[in-house]
Amino acid sequence: MVIELIQQNPKISIIVMALAVSFFVSLVNYFVLDKDKMQEIKNRQKAIQNEMKQHKDNPQKVMELQKEMFSHVGESFKHSFKPMLITLIPILLIFAFLRKEFIATSIAKTWIWYYIGVSIVGSMIFRKLFKLP
Repeated sequence: MVIELIQQNPKISIIVMALAVSFFVSLVNYFVLDKDKMQEIKNRQKAIQNEMKQHKDNPQKVMELQKEMFSHVGESFKHSFKPMLITLIPILLIFAFLRKEFIATSIAKTWIWYYIGVSIVGSMIFRKLFKLP
């Protein structure tokens, strides 16, 4: 049934699949990610960037601030690693399925671009809806 739908309406199918995957990733992030901690890190990074602009004439202070910025980047990565691990295998399986099924459609050479475009827009929408940082 799904395969027939993909063959008959490949553009609509890739749009639906991209939105579904974006929704899944956002949902996992919503339940697994420590949103308060991520927001705190993001706010601190913005503050550091502003400080760096103010001290652009003082290279030593800028280097100090860059070190602090890098520590926050590492911490941010550490917090987002768990949701990434949870979503990685399902996404790899979905991509294997999509590649196999869309190779025989009219959008065989461009399906990935449809997927990327829709998933970027979908992710932005779902991040706003779930109030993710």
